[in-house]
Amino acid sequence: MPKLKNKGAIKKRLKKTKKGKIKFRRANSNHLQSKHSNKNRRRCSGEKEVSSGDRKRIKRLMH
Repeated sequence: MPKLKNKGAIKKRLKKTKKGKIKFRRANSNHLQSKHSNKNRRRCSGEKEVSSGDRKRIKRLMH
């Protein structure tokens, strides 16, 4: 069986923590924030954690 290729795009967009969790940034948080509500700006700020259901699948893509 051939070697699996890792997905470079996913490796660039996601980070692995020391405990094995995966963090990502939400979309629509870079510019043009004046038209967004404060609730939406807060929700998009900072890094969020990938849900446990998706974690296994993403780890396999990153390997």
